Amino acid sequence: MTSAEINVRVLLALAVVILASRGAGWAISKVGQPRVHGEIAAGILLGPSLLGVAWPDAFGYLFPSKIIDSLTVLAQIGVVLFMFLIGLDLDLKTIRGKGNRAVVISVVSIVIPMLLGAALATWLYARLGDGANRLGFTLFIGAAMAITAFPVLARVLQETGLQHTRIGVLAITCAAVDDVTAWCVLAVVVAAIQSSGFAEALQTIALSLVFLVAMLTLVRPALKRMHSVPMWMSICLALASAWFTEEIGIHAIFGAFVAGIAMPRTIDSGREIHQRLEPAVTTFLLPAFFAVVGLATRIDRLDGMFLWGVTLLIIATAIAGKWGGSMLAARIVGETWRDAAAIGILMNTRGLTELVILAVGLELGVINGTLYTMGVVMALVTTLMATPMLALVLPVKVRGMTPEPVATEEADNGARAFVSGRARIDVDDVTDIGNAAPPRTPDGLTSSVESISRPEGLTDGS
Repeated sequence: MTSAEINVRVLLALAVVILASRGAGWAISKVGQPRVHGEIAAGILLGPSLLGVAWPDAFGYLFPSKIIDSLTVLAQIGVVLFMFLIGLDLDLKTIRGKGNRAVVISVVSIVIPMLLGAALATWLYARLGDGANRLGFTLFIGAAMAITAFPVLARVLQETGLQHTRIGVLAITCAAVDDVTAWCVLAVVVAAIQSSGFAEALQTIALSLVFLVAMLTLVRPALKRMHSVPMWMSICLALASAWFTEEIGIHAIFGAFVAGIAMPRTIDSGREIHQRLEPAVTTFLLPAFFAVVGLATRIDRLDGMFLWGVTLLIIATAIAGKWGGSMLAARIVGETWRDAAAIGILMNTRGLTELVILAVGLELGVINGTLYTMGVVMALVTTLMATPMLALVLPVKVRGMTPEPVATEEADNGARAFVSGRARIDVDDVTDIGNAAPPRTPDGLTSSVESISRPEGLTDGS
């Protein structure tokens, strides 16, 4: 295949991928699920698990190896910019001062899944380890079990009417802590896996810390002094940071994530970046990533009762660790069983963020294709179950699908922090939500916190 032929065939493959992604997203939104879930499923349906079986000639024409290589480049750019947006959405101010409830729930929702994942990894290694570094394999499985999909959680809160409630704010705060902690743990795991010895691992971790400190103490203040950060500068910062962290021995996604955190948190700047960058990422680049994920997912290879039994064990471990751990922690710090269960369900969403982590593990050779496929199935199940389970635990008559709006005085309240690209919380109004006793109405309805506004122009993406 010549270069000209590759260029033309890539255009066709992209058109098919985007069309399938949008169609599946629209279809799944009709049953109350966020569009991103359908877009993830579309990538799998276009892969060898379905299209490759149902219409092998079409699959072979659309996705030969050279076309997959081109899609992989686009997917890498999409993941880097997606992680930049995740970092941009996450304001560290939302983590500080939230009291003991959020801290306890966050810590437990990370520690218990990691411990259960590590225990599961000791059993999996002899069967599906394929000679990978044993310590790296164990740590990676633990970290993969501990993740919460911060953007998917924000989307679920919005579509279930919980984003205005105390429980919703508490869950998104816990997810913010989880995101920071899980990515730090994964960075250490990747550094340990890619290094040839203990000294090299320490050097990689030290360089990572230097990079983090430089971004937060030098780059971030410099950006704050600017009237506004141009779009081209934001993209260059994300790409350059991704390159640097890849060069020092950790994955490119960490550099992009830190670059997003380093961006100034002004309302106009953040809204402009999201309005201009997010549609391109979610409409064009992320579907390429979903296609690459689908092409590496081989559900057809789960061809025996044993492998499906292992898949169910992974799913059960993930749910027990994240949902169970978060629910028990919330109950211990004073939440009712109903609210504790809702928090556990929300923290159990993994979605796109889990796929990013699994892709890192597959790229590094920590997990094989079979275990990768099992992880993708687990990510889909734990994410798709969130909306229907919330409907059971917090039915509409209890949670209120349209919380009563509360007026905010923007002129009097200065500090504003991102919770997601689709919601902002006034930090001065939402004070110490962790320690506050849960206010109740006679019907058990969790009361609303100060209103959360959704910036205009944002898409239904991840």
